[in-house]
Amino acid sequence: MAASAEATDRPRRRGREERQRAHAPTAAFEQPRLRMQPVPAVSEDELEAIHEASLIILEEIGIDFLHEGAKQLVKAAGADVDPNSNRVRFDRGLVTSMIGLAPRSFTLHARNPARSLKIGGDHVAFCAVASAPNAADRAGGRRPGNMVDYESLIRLGHSLDQVHLWGGYPVEPADIHASIRHLDALFAMLTLSDKPIHAYSLGTERNLDGLEMTRIARGISKEQLELEPSVFTIINSSSPLRLDGPMLEGIIRMATANQVVVLTPFTLAGAMAPVTIAGAVAQQNAEALAGLVVAQTVRPGSPFVYGGFTSNVDMKSGAPAFGTPEYMKSALLGGQLARRYGLPYRSSNACAANTVDAQAAYESVFSLWGAIMGGVNLLMHGAGWMEGGLHASFEKMVLDADLLGMVAEFLKPVKVDPEELALEAIREVGPGGHFFGCAHTQSRYRTAFFSPMISDWRNYETWREAGSPTAYDKAEALYREKLAAYTPPPIDPAVREELEAFVARRKAEGGAPTDY
Repeated sequence: MAASAEATDRPRRRGREERQRAHAPTAAFEQPRLRMQPVPAVSEDELEAIHEASLIILEEIGIDFLHEGAKQLVKAAGADVDPNSNRVRFDRGLVTSMIGLAPRSFTLHARNPARSLKIGGDHVAFCAVASAPNAADRAGGRRPGNMVDYESLIRLGHSLDQVHLWGGYPVEPADIHASIRHLDALFAMLTLSDKPIHAYSLGTERNLDGLEMTRIARGISKEQLELEPSVFTIINSSSPLRLDGPMLEGIIRMATANQVVVLTPFTLAGAMAPVTIAGAVAQQNAEALAGLVVAQTVRPGSPFVYGGFTSNVDMKSGAPAFGTPEYMKSALLGGQLARRYGLPYRSSNACAANTVDAQAAYESVFSLWGAIMGGVNLLMHGAGWMEGGLHASFEKMVLDADLLGMVAEFLKPVKVDPEELALEAIREVGPGGHFFGCAHTQSRYRTAFFSPMISDWRNYETWREAGSPTAYDKAEALYREKLAAYTPPPIDPAVREELEAFVARRKAEGGAPTDY
């Protein structure tokens, strides 16, 4: 019967895929590749010392698991579970036995097959900002997250080819009750865009609803969904050394369905982790390995991404700092550890700036280079992150998209062949001439160099006559232009109808339980 249903569904799927290809990324889009070797932060001996410290943390200190089912799961696998507390300790043999089970790379499938992504190896994927409680733009200022801004940020991110996938809600639509918020938010994400998505691990119902809505949107069976990872979840440990109930439930639910778990300790050196980079990363690594054990115990071979998000606090105020030299070093170390374990690597584009200014730009550039040089495969918060993650900025999303475009262009290999060496052009021009008019230039000038969206290369006089526009001015104008020009991606009417029916039914059932 399953084969018959699959055969019946093929014509509809073919038609849908043809429509989606017509709404594919621009012809210039190509998923960036890390064609240069990542930069190590420490020697191999020093890396092993960090690994060894992590194993000691897991063996001797342990991690608190605030989930009874997860404790029993790892106990059956050989972990030492304290019967009088939530403490779980892991024998190093158990930990090392789980290393190498998860795939080094996999495909994350999108509703539109043309937007599916490779995660791992030398591929890079850029996410939009996620999980900000506030939104901001120049005209409206900073304001609590709401559904109107949420949908506008989805439209804007969908319009930017440099944004490859959604890492969560770009802003929290807090005007929708928490019990049903995930239903409206995922519906908007799956219909206003056709890029790969994320689903939050905030309880069983939200996990199961996210899985089912992803399946419906792709028009596939549950069996096919298990074969084709199509949604990922970020699992944050509660540093230091704790995994709470919703996070552990998320690992279990997503790994069971063979969907993607991205385990990311959020460690701030000097606050939730030791004040030293080596100590903070050793703790980060222990927490990540504990999550790996859970995921691979649930389903060996399920896709798992090693996440690094270790930065430092401002020791004068206690506030988180990002784009710092310490953040860059920890990003390089996280990448080294991920490669040691054969896992795809997640890092972030982050800044602590409160407005779109020089600080926002240079902290993001430093964050980006720490991630890229560290060998990142999944870049979270790639476009739009501000204020240490407390607000999503429309203008910053465009500015960051330009930075991501520059990074992608930089990662393209330099061609060296007779045409690129241009000896005939050099002969044609000779000493003292110029290359503007030669045939070699004329045949290439339209596509010769990266063309930025934001940078203004006019001379001073021309720039002043134009009103002396700043990068902030240009980003503001561009984001409004892109929203005005947005067109929604096609979606099969039957798929949309099924999604609408699912959302309506789950709302009638009350959605996810809350305490208010």
